[in-house]
Amino acid sequence: MIDLAFVRANLPLVEEKLRARGMDPAVVLADFASIDRERRDAITKVETLKAERNKLTEEIAKLRKSGADATPQTERTRTLKAEVESLETVAMTTDERLREIMQSLPNLPQDTVPVGSDEHGNREEKLWGTKPTFDFPAKPHWELGEALGILDFNRAAKISGSRFVVHYGQGARLERALANFMLDLHTAEHGYTEVLPPYMVNSKSLFGTGQLPKFAEDSFHCDDKGPYVPGELQENDHWLIPTAEVPVTNLFRDETLDEAQLTISYCAYTPCFRSEAGSYGKDVRGMIRQHQFQKVELVKFTTPEKSNEEHEALTRHAETVLERLGLPYRRMLLCTGDMGFASSKTYDLEVWLPGQNLYREISSCSNFESFQARRANIRYRPTGARKSEYLHTLNGSGLAVGRTYLAILENYQQPDGSIKIPEALVPYMNGETVIGKQAGKN
Repeated sequence: MIDLAFVRANLPLVEEKLRARGMDPAVVLADFASIDRERRDAITKVETLKAERNKLTEEIAKLRKSGADATPQTERTRTLKAEVESLETVAMTTDERLREIMQSLPNLPQDTVPVGSDEHGNREEKLWGTKPTFDFPAKPHWELGEALGILDFNRAAKISGSRFVVHYGQGARLERALANFMLDLHTAEHGYTEVLPPYMVNSKSLFGTGQLPKFAEDSFHCDDKGPYVPGELQENDHWLIPTAEVPVTNLFRDETLDEAQLTISYCAYTPCFRSEAGSYGKDVRGMIRQHQFQKVELVKFTTPEKSNEEHEALTRHAETVLERLGLPYRRMLLCTGDMGFASSKTYDLEVWLPGQNLYREISSCSNFESFQARRANIRYRPTGARKSEYLHTLNGSGLAVGRTYLAILENYQQPDGSIKIPEALVPYMNGETVIGKQAGKN
């Protein structure tokens, strides 16, 4: 969430940032100023009336001790009690309305983020690699994989429905090889600590990273404790994780770290589960938009002073995976209208897919500043300071394994339909250098 005091003190700036995101401040803020003023007025009056009541209580005690009549004062305390209760109700009601507004506000984009309404406003920051050229028509990964017998969409649909796939033989090994390669690179060279978190989380965890309540329909709720009720954050219900970002970020929920512990860098390989709500009819072919896919996630916890530097480093770590695999890509700085709800700045890495003749997102690297930390109550204590502060969180895919897999199929396809294995993966593929047609596959 955004700091309430910041919104109150910088309302025009907040409204400007919301407009840059393509939002109407009058709708999103929903009378923030008047509600906040009503809440503060109620709290101030409550404090004033309580002070008067305390003073009367002392006066009544003295009058009774002296035998004097305290009826007027007693009646006044009863009136004050009723007024205080009424005002406390107002304060509680407006506080809840204010909380709802604050929880619904997206993060504010940094000044370096370009203003734009959609992906057309994104800015190319970097272009790497040479697109492969073929003397034959390039095929998309679903045709290549099915012909080789390493991908099976029909049988996956039979057992699970649409947007699933089954991997066989060298294809299954390629998925595993990519995950091991990424984890080894990030832990051995980039300084990350590997984490294996739970694949199910509670509502509080999803709220902490910003998926709840706004994006409930995008995740799979297990419904083991009853249906999800917006606004109710349970600790014992379960959701399948949409990304390892959720469990890993929440490792430190409701904790205060020492500055000496920061920066903390974690990486995690997990399955990810997405309902893909609202994507009906989009990317129905192949492995682009699946209900289940695997991903290596990079997560950082750092100080506000270091977060932009760590954002650049994290993005560079994701780029290194693509470069080691020889996959052409571009780095895009997302504009205000295309950024995620919780992000203050995001780079998308887009890999070239010759079989589809387009670039496709393979990693999204974001700086959330203190937005997630406020929601999850993750603090740190600066060295020598008595008061704790909210730290900054960052994450990015390092990389989405399935999309890396399909990028290899399309970029390394051979005239006979086989796939050349990138040199960096050969040790992880038992020394094999080519993926050929799988024997015995129909």
